[in-house]
Amino acid sequence: MGQTRATGLLYLALALTAAFGVFYVPLALIVPGDAAATADRIRASEGLLRLGIASELISATLFIFLPLALYRLFTGVNRQHASLMVILAVASVPISFVGVVAELGALGLLSGADYLSVIGKPQLEALALLFLRLHTFAIVVAQIFWGLWLFPLALLAIRSGFVPRVVGVLLIVAGSTYLVVTFTAVLLPAYASVMSVIATVPEAGELSMIVWLLTTRVRTRSLARDEVPVPA
Repeated sequence: MGQTRATGLLYLALALTAAFGVFYVPLALIVPGDAAATADRIRASEGLLRLGIASELISATLFIFLPLALYRLFTGVNRQHASLMVILAVASVPISFVGVVAELGALGLLSGADYLSVIGKPQLEALALLFLRLHTFAIVVAQIFWGLWLFPLALLAIRSGFVPRVVGVLLIVAGSTYLVVTFTAVLLPAYASVMSVIATVPEAGELSMIVWLLTTRVRTRSLARDEVPVPA
């Protein structure tokens, strides 16, 4: 298996685990503004939440190795852009892990452990919903870096001469959309849900890079060409 194909599979695995753990599971279990209903859903589908947490841990870990794999592919195009891509991508990983800790905290609050018996059920359910909201806030912050790392990747794709330029353009659109979603959530929270739904279409532009990596026949050494020296 070539390096580009292996990188594409890594990217695909990250996309699938992130889509399930970060987006699908919270949407399936959280009832906005209703702590009791949310708690009932979690108790009835605790395995789904735990599977979502595991998927999110996997996707966050893959987000360390994916930019490194892309760095090896594109460092010959522009080393500075490739390094910036890695830094921006990896910066989101600690934020993602903190978000997972919040989800584990919600599970703990609803576990029915004896030491929690001093706290009333409605209070525990409210705290659990708060922890799940903290997980959502962590995603909002992490999306800044999910967007920013796509800009140097897009420039690398455009400058490479091997990746179709449209892929780079779609990556720029996807990166910009992540930033719009984040700042809408911060500045106009009433429109955050609507914007998140609308954003799924332009964010899907990121899939173009996955498709290219999985289908390209370009040799790895062609991507890692030397840069043309720039006169001082």
